Amino acid sequence: MFAATFIFEKKQFDERFHRLDEEIAAFARQTTSYVGEEAWENPQNGRICTVYYWTDMSGLHELMQHPKHLEAKAAQGDWLNGYQVVIAQVLHAYNDNILEHPLRDWSAD
Repeated sequence: MFAATFIFEKKQFDERFHRLDEEIAAFARQTTSYVGEEAWENPQNGRICTVYYWTDMSGLHELMQHPKHLEAKAAQGDWLNGYQVVIAQVLHAYNDNILEHPLRDWSAD
């Protein structure tokens, strides 16, 4: 299992940003080995975080090479005050079966 975490600070979103963001998210959901996603905003610093999960790296590579993703990445300075991407391998995921989460039923065992 792999997680790609996109952390960014908002500058100014416009119609083009919202259109590309929706197109990229829709494509991500169709990639090979896609499992799910979650997103939230930190009210203390305004940072936004979106995490996508895949069972292997193939879907992430598909997303990274998608023309809309490349277009958005080239224009990120128009919309963002900075970003960080963290790609991580998920070794374990634990839960109490109460919260809905993309990895709730996943086990590495």
